Amino acid sequence: MPMAIPSPRECAELLRALGEETRLQILETLLVEERCVNELVQAMGLAQPHISHHLRILRAAGLVEGRREGKKVCYRVSPKIRRPVRGAPGQALDFGCCRLSFPASTLEPAARTR
Repeated sequence: MPMAIPSPRECAELLRALGEETRLQILETLLVEERCVNELVQAMGLAQPHISHHLRILRAAGLVEGRREGKKVCYRVSPKIRRPVRGAPGQALDFGCCRLSFPASTLEPAARTR
């Protein structure tokens, strides 16, 4: 069941959180599987503070959830917005005001380094 339809202000806040290429890449990566910050750093080739900054924005917008695993923090796409794409392989994020789809061909699991 999709999220309740957000107000125009809430929708604008969600779209602002999505309005950066790195954050979209993080969401796309997390659609494949949960990842710890160090795994995102390695997979994306960006500095840890840069990844953490974007994860903070995504978490504040309710798009990702984090959990502590020892000294690491691992993230996943919030189940509230994750939806299968009807009639096509892949995943979609349903924000209530709009939907963002990623084709299955881009959603390949990468090597794990935990």
